[in-house]
Amino acid sequence: MSQQTNITVFDGAATPVSHTLYPVDNKVLQDGTRLAIWRENVASLPVEAQVRLEIYQRNLKSGAVETRSVVIVPVMESVSGQNAQGYTAAPRVAYEDRCTYVQIAAKRSTTTSRRLAKQILINVANNVATSVAAVSTGVIDEAATQLFMPT
Repeated sequence: MSQQTNITVFDGAATPVSHTLYPVDNKVLQDGTRLAIWRENVASLPVEAQVRLEIYQRNLKSGAVETRSVVIVPVMESVSGQNAQGYTAAPRVAYEDRCTYVQIAAKRSTTTSRRLAKQILINVANNVATSVAAVSTGVIDEAATQLFMPT
């Protein structure tokens, strides 16, 4: 099993920004689902406004393994000015954008077949029509194709 370590990733902005996600939790939920959580640690933002990555993994009744990876990007309200008493409210999270990748791995699937399915989806999402080597590293690859959850 892999260790839960920091993840550094670039966003899709016009001028890409690097985000470092730090491990903050790793547990087994009451229903048996394993959960690993990473979060940014930007000093100027409250905890609830930090970008997060959550990876869930559970065994289905069929024997297949479901791996769900979720990226959560909170969006802060824009605070402008103050009220008549001179009070300016602290900014807070207005909403969260989420992106989820789910893989269901049959009992008979292999690392290669799981990686192939993941890579085809990624290539379709990125409009890649040429041959691209399958990604075989990283926390989502380990969870989805190798069925390893970080500890």
